[in-house]
Amino acid sequence: MRLPRLPSLPIVPTQRTAWLAAAAAPFALVIAATAPQAWMIAPAAAGALLLVVILDALLAGKVESWNISAPADAEVGEPTPITLRCAFRSGVRRQIEAALQFDPRLDEGGRAIVPLAASPDGVGFRGIHQARPNRRGTAQITHAWLRWTGPLGLGARQADRPIEREVRIWPDLSPVRSPELQTFLRDAQMGLIARRIRGEGTQFEALSEYEPGMDRRRIDWKASARHTKLYARENESERNNQIVFAFDCGQAMCEPVDGLPRIDRAVSAALTCAYVALKGGDRVALFGFAQRPEVITPFIRDARAFHRLQGAAAGLDYHSAEPNFTLALATLTARLKRRSLVVLFSDFTDLTAAELMVESVGRLVDKHLVLFVTIADSELEEFVAAEPGDLATLARSVTADTLARQRALVLSQLRRLGVDVIEAPWDQIGYRLIDRYFAIKRQEAIG
Repeated sequence: MRLPRLPSLPIVPTQRTAWLAAAAAPFALVIAATAPQAWMIAPAAAGALLLVVILDALLAGKVESWNISAPADAEVGEPTPITLRCAFRSGVRRQIEAALQFDPRLDEGGRAIVPLAASPDGVGFRGIHQARPNRRGTAQITHAWLRWTGPLGLGARQADRPIEREVRIWPDLSPVRSPELQTFLRDAQMGLIARRIRGEGTQFEALSEYEPGMDRRRIDWKASARHTKLYARENESERNNQIVFAFDCGQAMCEPVDGLPRIDRAVSAALTCAYVALKGGDRVALFGFAQRPEVITPFIRDARAFHRLQGAAAGLDYHSAEPNFTLALATLTARLKRRSLVVLFSDFTDLTAAELMVESVGRLVDKHLVLFVTIADSELEEFVAAEPGDLATLARSVTADTLARQRALVLSQLRRLGVDVIEAPWDQIGYRLIDRYFAIKRQEAIG
């Protein structure tokens, strides 16, 4: 049962008043010990201080208006400004600050203190709290308090109000918007305009006169004999490949890395690569699972429908249970009617669960090209490299080394099955994934 919120007092003493009263307490004890007949001085002084507190708060004036604004949409891990504005009728104020209460997924702790200063436009006062969302979903700003002190800083007035404002938290798309990615796309000749990509692939496009530096295997000897010149074949890179980004939403992927869950780091990298793939003419789908399949999207063909992938990725939930790889990958295999590139984002801490994963992935490799992506565990590497200064550090280092060896063993088993593996820090997996995607395209390994 939720208890009703108690109303805030309109006038309260400040911390300065408390320190002043604490400093005066020894003098009251001295008076009581040396001149008991003058005991009235202490309560009179306390009454005078209370009167000063009230007068100081009244001199601060009344608030005329105050409001809170926040964007309706935010991205996980990206700064999200929450702006507070207020205006006063009259009075002299020494300090103005506000407090906010909100969903913890909007910012760590679910509370924030925001100091306010004169607004740059000269109208009232303004304060901005830069929240940093740490989980996808819908977060609410539920309550706000405003407090301002008088000119002496002894008395303060305050007001509070409930807030019903929702902020939808989406996956982080800052890598997609980055200038580095746009430059990368242009350099890779899969850029912002749709055009044929010559020189690679299996589909014949045209003949061109052979020039030094070209691959000799591209020489068309029959055409060269007819024209008495060397001619090379130019092939068009194959498009319309099917790419599935599969996400393990289980317990290991919900563990944080640098302040955000691994699943959110994976989603950001996958959407970046998906944007590149759509620009390259391929078809992209998302698949999310934990104990059972949860998110299955149809294949998207056009980059203009990229927002559908973003919306589906936002629906990937967080789970504390181990994922069921057998059910999930069997479901995915049944839905795929042709050979596809399956990019599986996962992680593991238990060797037994990892063996079940390897077994399920092995069955998937028989029909599809599988790329396994996992985020390198930087904390594990730090524990292994730590100097054994005491027994606790030594035990932690030995345990971390054992886990690292087990991890390397599982990844080597995947490679032996024919699975391509990417293991990199979270801030590198996006571009490593794009590099591998281009390499697979050049090799025509999907079709």
